[in-house]
Amino acid sequence: MEFTISEKKGVVVISPQGKIMGGPDATELHDKLRNLISQNKKRIVIDLSKVDWMNSTGLGILISALTTIRNNQGELKLANVTEKIEKLLEITRLLTVFERFDSLEKAIESFK
Repeated sequence: MEFTISEKKGVVVISPQGKIMGGPDATELHDKLRNLISQNKKRIVIDLSKVDWMNSTGLGILISALTTIRNNQGELKLANVTEKIEKLLEITRLLTVFERFDSLEKAIESFK
């Protein structure tokens, strides 16, 4: 998994690409989140539009990210959740845990 980080309207956008499967990627993402929090950037959207596949470890990365942000009085939302990831969230009963939006723009606007 590779990911880019940008900022739009005061909201940090993390855009992973490829497969989210854990390993060193989980550590790198967690370190980036900690760095963002230390910069007082606590409004975060993860744009999943370019994620091909995610396993349970990848889902664990998202849960860990959500917990880290919430424990630091921030918010994390998901944008462009693919059908495959939506099914994974449904099977694991996490649909109600993550706030999801059909587009990046809607996710960013939801922070008002």
